[in-house]
Amino acid sequence: MVLIFWYVRRDYVADGETMTTELTDFEQNMRREIDAFLKPEKRTEQKPAQPKVKDAARPDPEGQPAESFKTGHIVKLAVRKKQLEMDTVFEHVSSSISRLEAQLEAEKAARRAGYPIIGYVIETRRL
Repeated sequence: MVLIFWYVRRDYVADGETMTTELTDFEQNMRREIDAFLKPEKRTEQKPAQPKVKDAARPDPEGQPAESFKTGHIVKLAVRKKQLEMDTVFEHVSSSISRLEAQLEAEKAARRAGYPIIGYVIETRRL
C-alpha cells in the first residue's frame, strides 16, 4: 500500500493595518471572555435564567421516605405484530436493578401485550 500526501505551502501576506486590527479584535474578545469568567454575576445577567433539568429529573431527597425512591430500569424495545410490519417502540418500566432481568421482563410484557416479534433493544435507562 502506498500513501501519497500532498502538501502545498502557502505564505500568507497581510499588510500591517489588517494585522493590527485583527490583533486588537482578538485582544478585545479575550478581555471580554476573561472578564465574563472572573465576574459570573455579569454573565448570569446577560443570559436568561434557564430551568434546572437536574431538579426536575430527580426528586429532592429531603422530606421523602426511603421507600419513595424509584429503582429499576426503563427498557425500550422495537416490536412488531406481523413479520413485515414496521417496528414500533414498546416501553416497559421494571423495578429490577439487573439490566438483563429488566430486559427479559420487558420482552415478557411485550408478548403479553400482543407483540409476538421482538426486534431489538432500543434503549435501557436507569430510574
